[in-house]
Amino acid sequence: MGITITVEVNGESHTNDVEPRILLTSYLREELNLTGTHVGCDTSNCGACTIILDGKAVKSCTVLAVRADGAKVITIEGLAKKNGDLHPLQDAFWEKHGLQCGFCTPGMIMSAYELLGNNPNPTEEDIREGMSGNLCRCTGYHNIVKAIEYAAEKM
Repeated sequence: MGITITVEVNGESHTNDVEPRILLTSYLREELNLTGTHVGCDTSNCGACTIILDGKAVKSCTVLAVRADGAKVITIEGLAKKNGDLHPLQDAFWEKHGLQCGFCTPGMIMSAYELLGNNPNPTEEDIREGMSGNLCRCTGYHNIVKAIEYAAEKM
């Protein structure tokens, strides 16, 4: 038995019947085919599934899709401009080599999006603290911090 939800995702309204137990991550990936939100740990430790839910960065593997009914969601796919130009954060991760394998990158960028929205001129310490809920197994974080600093200058 499904529950009907309506969610605005990346500026577009979606109405779907979902199982009460489906996670928002699964809804985004399987129902809406937005696979940029990655499933990493399913325990909220890694942050690969981070999205923006009603203006706040959340780990979507810990949110039931039914809790997003009536909400506004932004995923990594929603950051790029309609003409295909990258968001300044996406561009910064590319320019400053803030990614290697890329698995954590969408979650990192979405967390940085909230961080810069709340603090447009963060210090390195602010960035490191703001990104502490996201794990990367490849980069060592140095270039991620540099990418966020670069994006802050461009935004």
